[in-house]
Amino acid sequence: MKILIACEFSGVVREAFNAIHGCHAISCDLLSPEDGRVDYHYRGDVRDILYDSWDLMIAHPPCTHLAVSGAAHFARKRADGSQSAALDFVRTLLAAPIPKIALENPVSIISSRIRKPDQIVNPYQFGEPISKKTCLWLKNLAPLVPSQVVQGSVYHTAPSGRRYPDWCWKTGGGSGHKRSRFFEGIADAMADQWG
Repeated sequence: MKILIACEFSGVVREAFNAIHGCHAISCDLLSPEDGRVDYHYRGDVRDILYDSWDLMIAHPPCTHLAVSGAAHFARKRADGSQSAALDFVRTLLAAPIPKIALENPVSIISSRIRKPDQIVNPYQFGEPISKKTCLWLKNLAPLVPSQVVQGSVYHTAPSGRRYPDWCWKTGGGSGHKRSRFFEGIADAMADQWG
């Protein structure tokens, strides 16, 4: 099975699929692969390779202009066109001529501007003690079945009064790359159930 992991530089999902016999996955991102596996990574725009006869695509489009956690900035993002461009990119990924597609994003305006997700999962359903809603838009794929349910996140309160889940607190609450890193438990379930 030939698998494209779109918009991934960590290699987490790619490596989960490559551990499954018969799967050949490559990741694609504008950034170099974090794990150094350049032999399994295309550095560039995913639209350059979107039509290369893939069997399955797992897509992680950037949520910067889409996630409801950034709703305070939506007016500016609508005005400068960045939100519209992000939605167009999601539409391109969902319309790709690939038989099976899973697109993931946090709770976002994809739900109201394109369509509602087919499934919402949390890492704690897949063995990681973290609460972080992850929406999945699926094409020709069954919803993921939880593999190991554990307790969700512990929360911390910052001096500002804002509450952060444990996983976000440990990353300093800020770094987008650290906070957007995909969870291994969900990646393993994707590979086991869809690979």
